[in-house]
Amino acid sequence: MAEKLILPAEVKVCATCSYWDGERQVDAEMKLVVVSDECEGECLVQEKTKPGLHDVRQECSCIWEDIEPDAPAEQSAAQPGQ
Repeated sequence: MAEKLILPAEVKVCATCSYWDGERQVDAEMKLVVVSDECEGECLVQEKTKPGLHDVRQECSCIWEDIEPDAPAEQSAAQPGQ
């Protein structure tokens, strides 16, 4: 059985990127990502299989993006004239 790792969402590895399609659990409230130490997934930008713990800081063709969801639009922008 593979060990599980808990990573802060800000750590720049494939498993914490929104473009990585691999098995992970995300705790949005605590901003943590849980993966197995041997997990792999597809990088949707490079269209290659990448290990979840791959350090992306030296990748030239990487477009690492935080997995945090976009902020909802403000209600005032959705309801003009108020």
